Amino acid sequence: MAKLLLLRHGQSKWNLENKFTGWVDIELSEQGIEEAKRAGRAIDALKTAWAAAHTSRLKRAQHTLDIVLEEIHQHPPIFIDSALNERHYGDLQGLNKDEMRKTFGEEQVHIWRRSYDVPPPHGECLADTAKRTLPYFREYILKDLKAGKNILVVAHGNSLRSIVMEIEKLTPEQILQLNMDTGVPYLYEINSSGQIIDKKIISI
Repeated sequence: MAKLLLLRHGQSKWNLENKFTGWVDIELSEQGIEEAKRAGRAIDALKTAWAAAHTSRLKRAQHTLDIVLEEIHQHPPIFIDSALNERHYGDLQGLNKDEMRKTFGEEQVHIWRRSYDVPPPHGECLADTAKRTLPYFREYILKDLKAGKNILVVAHGNSLRSIVMEIEKLTPEQILQLNMDTGVPYLYEINSSGQIIDKKIISI
């Protein structure tokens, strides 16, 4: 049995400003730093030894991971890869979400943000994101889990949603309803066949 912990980075400065961020490399807000610290303390309380940590090439995820590792006093190998980056929001990056709702309508913006296969202009949909996250997950994370190793993944709302969709066997309709809050750890217990035995959302 192995543990998989998925953590969306703490609030970023553009989360705070209600902007589409995507691949723009924005730092954590003060609240985001506190969220990362609280998540780290919650993870430390699990008393689990982590064999490896994976994160994206974006600094809001890397900074969150650094804070978590400081809180849990562990130094596992860290693997950094753009496969775990947030999905690219294309022409929406840097724009205010409320302003885009006024321009394009509430329903259209919701579809761009949450649908499985409808990308924003010149950006990625969740299906596109999954095409890079899932091969990485299967090759570098799932193999370790099946071998009984405990793994931390600190990434982004949509890169993590694509992984959750895979491991929980969710439909495109079901994934539309899933939102992963910043700084909230999701803990899975995985057996040697890669199946979920247990799932907990850890309160911070």
